[in-house]
Amino acid sequence: MGMFTWTERPAAVLRQGGVIAPDERLPWPQTAAMGVQHVIAMFGATVLAPILMGFDANIAILMSGIGTLVFFLITGGKVPSYLGSSFAFIGVVIAATAYAGKGPNANIGVALGGIIACGIVYAIVGAIVQALGTGWVERMMPPVVTGAVVAVIGLNLAGIPVKNMATGNFDAWMQAVTFTSVGLVAVLTRGMVQRLLILVGLIIASLIYAILANGLGLGKPMDLSGIASAAWVGAPAFVAPVFDAGAMLLIAPVAIILVAENLGHLKAVTAMTGRNLDPYIGRAFIGDGVATVLSGAGGGTGVTTYAENIGVMAATKIYSTAVFLVAAAIAIVLGFSPKFGAVIQAIPLPVMGGVSIVVFGLIAVAGAKIWVDNKVDFSQNKNLIVAAITLVLGTGDFTLKFGGFALGGIGTATFGAILLYALLNRSSESAQESSQASRP
Repeated sequence: MGMFTWTERPAAVLRQGGVIAPDERLPWPQTAAMGVQHVIAMFGATVLAPILMGFDANIAILMSGIGTLVFFLITGGKVPSYLGSSFAFIGVVIAATAYAGKGPNANIGVALGGIIACGIVYAIVGAIVQALGTGWVERMMPPVVTGAVVAVIGLNLAGIPVKNMATGNFDAWMQAVTFTSVGLVAVLTRGMVQRLLILVGLIIASLIYAILANGLGLGKPMDLSGIASAAWVGAPAFVAPVFDAGAMLLIAPVAIILVAENLGHLKAVTAMTGRNLDPYIGRAFIGDGVATVLSGAGGGTGVTTYAENIGVMAATKIYSTAVFLVAAAIAIVLGFSPKFGAVIQAIPLPVMGGVSIVVFGLIAVAGAKIWVDNKVDFSQNKNLIVAAITLVLGTGDFTLKFGGFALGGIGTATFGAILLYALLNRSSESAQESSQASRP
């Protein structure tokens, strides 16, 4: 296989429930449709993260596309992943810029300097991994650890749709309608429609929302006025970074969390595809780091491999990297289209929330699948304790502070799992050795 060539599989493979591997692709029309679904899947979070930090959402979308393209090139087109805005930056960016929480962030340049510093640290870690190999990764992160970390990525995010994306009873019911719609599409349809379950479910739920809210007045009506007034084409408002030592020291350690997230995602994709992606871990870190530097240089947020898109892959069994090339191209085009931004803003929040519930749940289950596929033995106390503590740390968003830097949820769960396993595994081996030595 050349660097950017894929083996084309006929569309009939879909109807037979087949798997499309990273180095394969469907005919381009189906690949393009899957690319649209991946853009939709990442859109809610990729737009939500910059809004929470006072960044420009169109720049975030543009930079997510450019970042994904950079990641694709650096990993040689071998790793199926989408890079979107990372939520790990929200707390430190707000702290570094003293952002009030509403409207544009007046101090955005300082945050961008910190994001660039973080990307550089991240890329250096990747270079070290590339130089030293990944054997140590296997020792640090056996299946019991990786399964728990992947599950936590979904569980940690569960509170966002449930608590923040349904403001009242009608919204909560609409979330239920949305995830039910996605579920029915997943079970009752076949072929391409089934593979587009997230996108089709979202469209059905949006139409039901419009009938109930706009037609019958049961909820907040969908506001389509912004779509009509938005321009089709418009350049995003790029912002220059400012390099402030305090902000850089505060934001750069987020690289630790990005390493943990990316590693968990690569393990999840390895488990789903049956392809060993460990040789690409270093390149994946470098790609993500370089993409974060580029994003920060233009006014975008730091980026990370996206759990939402892993959820879509889990649901569709299409792991083709060609899909992510299409998704990146679409995101870049959309970054220059205020009209598209307005269309996405018009999707009701509870509908996006219902979709998020499905996608985050699929990630959590992907973690459990790692345990099942690797036959993790939970009769061993070290496995039981590591999994139990990791799940609660991540789901409960357990946070530890180191001066001005806070390590929360996914970060504490990931490092907790790695360190706890190392401690308990060593203790377990020592106990076994002393037990054997004491036998007559």
